[in-house]
Amino acid sequence: MQKIECISVFDMLKVGVGPSSSHTLGPWRAAQRWIEELKQKDIFDQVESIHIDLYGSLSLTGKGHATDIAVMLGLCGFDPVTMDIDQIDPEIQLILDTRTIRLNNEKTIHFNSVEQIKFNRKFLEFHPNGMTFRAGLINGKKTVSSFYSIGGGFVVKEERKNAKKKMESFQQFPFPIEKATELLAFCKAENKPISAIVLENEKSLRSEEEIDSGLKHIWKVMLESMYTGCHTEGTLPGGLNVHRRSFDMHKRLIGDAQYNSPQEWLEVIRQTEVKFRQILKWVSCFAISVNEVNASLGRVVTAPTNGSAGTVPAVLMYYLVIENHEATFQDIKRFMLVAGEIGSLFKKGATISAAMGGCQAEIGVSSAMAAAALTEAMGGTPEQVLMASEIAMEHHLGLTCDPIGGLVQIPCIERNAMGAIKAINAAEIAMESDASKAKVPLDKVIATMWDTAKDMNSKYKETSEGGLAVKVNLSDC
Repeated sequence: MQKIECISVFDMLKVGVGPSSSHTLGPWRAAQRWIEELKQKDIFDQVESIHIDLYGSLSLTGKGHATDIAVMLGLCGFDPVTMDIDQIDPEIQLILDTRTIRLNNEKTIHFNSVEQIKFNRKFLEFHPNGMTFRAGLINGKKTVSSFYSIGGGFVVKEERKNAKKKMESFQQFPFPIEKATELLAFCKAENKPISAIVLENEKSLRSEEEIDSGLKHIWKVMLESMYTGCHTEGTLPGGLNVHRRSFDMHKRLIGDAQYNSPQEWLEVIRQTEVKFRQILKWVSCFAISVNEVNASLGRVVTAPTNGSAGTVPAVLMYYLVIENHEATFQDIKRFMLVAGEIGSLFKKGATISAAMGGCQAEIGVSSAMAAAALTEAMGGTPEQVLMASEIAMEHHLGLTCDPIGGLVQIPCIERNAMGAIKAINAAEIAMESDASKAKVPLDKVIATMWDTAKDMNSKYKETSEGGLAVKVNLSDC
């Protein structure tokens, strides 16, 4: 059997802390993994000093993405899924004030972050998001380990030992899928929608009860991130002085309605006016709210990345409050299964890392995921689902990543709103089309995106060395 890396829906949709999956969540996970390595080698207790080198894109936009903060939190043993985000600032301040760090909350050593976390502009060959952890031991020996954050919170080592394990687990999948054509072939052979095929694969990894519990938690975090963003006013951190817009947008849209929880809020929105302009505003508000939470080190769901975390929940929320007031968890489940599978196709065939492929790899992929999921939710055929995904990505090809100040704020937050609107439009076009006559297969779009990524100048790949990042100065803001 051909070996293909196993990518679960829970790999593509996972809970994390903003502002970036590749520059915050990934380094956080890498630091945790390094601590695990030290313990496995039975040298954790011998560690006397540590140094961390951040390379390439992690260095160039690391401050704006809180990469150094994420590394320190990971070294301390905090987990991005469960950590109380209100404790982030106090914990970091404690490290700065005491010039010590408590590794895995077990071992305290001297640590001056200014000197011992180095932002190194050099790019490592394997991937633009490289980082190296070094430890000096009591016996005078040293240990070194490098990791690469490849997008969406995925972290690998150059030798990819974990990939082998994932390939082995992939052989459990009843429906091994690497390309959209294979996915469609399974749908036809089994006479099942895409979500049903994906569910069968997921059931080979975990029970259906675990799948449901996991997806309910993901939706809970998505809904709460929208709710939090819409009910938080003020200015985003980072120095650009970006005003939070979702609070004011939401206030004008919701009016005097009363509610006491995110679910009650959802029900209230269903009763509001749904003319075209209001729909545009609501969808934009949902997307912007999530990414304002993300920009302020809040908790969001990578979909497939933190920088693109607002697109999928905004389109799912659109489906729930505009298209289908009778929707149940089963509808949400199908939506997420399809979105996750489409994201995995792009990860296998191209990239979901802006440092590798520009913003087409983040907002483009998130829009393709949302378009496909919405199409199935609205009754589209598997062919129409893939067509919607293709349309959404086709109109994001070449989109650059040029964040001002290295922050996931401008133009990133607005791009989530644009990606969500494009996803809805792509779904409608696909639903009105004979998908058998589509001229551009999804696999060809994925391959084209990867070619475009490889041809794109590095200054447009999350380095803040080109585009808006250099045309607009911090002083302009």
